[in-house]
Amino acid sequence: MRLLAVSIGDAKPVAGKTSGKSGIDKRPVDHPVMIDREGLAGDRIINRKYHGGPDQAVYIEGSLDYDWWRSQLGRDLPAGTFGENLLIDGLDNRDVAVGDRFRIGDVLLEVTSARTPCATFAAHMEDPLMVKRYAAAARPGAYARVLEEGVVRAGDAVEYIRFVGDRVGLPELMRSHGKRQDEETKTRFLAAPIGERLRAMILAR
Repeated sequence: MRLLAVSIGDAKPVAGKTSGKSGIDKRPVDHPVMIDREGLAGDRIINRKYHGGPDQAVYIEGSLDYDWWRSQLGRDLPAGTFGENLLIDGLDNRDVAVGDRFRIGDVLLEVTSARTPCATFAAHMEDPLMVKRYAAAARPGAYARVLEEGVVRAGDAVEYIRFVGDRVGLPELMRSHGKRQDEETKTRFLAAPIGERLRAMILAR
């Protein structure tokens, strides 16, 4: 695998929304970018209640999912369209689970949760049905924490290291979002290295 694109975003108004700004409009850069525990240098995160933080420092999408969405939407989707920071060649989001790791040079990332679509995402995509379409597709991108910091750039080799414990896949997490889980499922989810926001949501139900 290799890193197809590294994308960052500034705070901008979102077309279709009457107020507020977002950093969802991310654009690829051709220079090296530092990744630390809070994410990518130069990347703006506005709504920190739901976005960013150590357990959602980096957002990853797979090129195979981009290819699928291009076929579904019938239009070009440049890297960064989904608001991701890293686009990885050959990655299928449906295969990714919590605890999976990605080694990119000195950087080591660990998957913590699945991306959940929101109204800002739908407005950015200029498609009011995009939240439902993204959820129904069950091909969510991955949020990750930064275990080891460093510098990355497009073209870098990516090593994919699968979690060896009981796998909690991203599609399963997406399907479970907002729903009450039985005790067996809750125990399995909580045993995985999920992000603190998701952990708090599960414990609260």
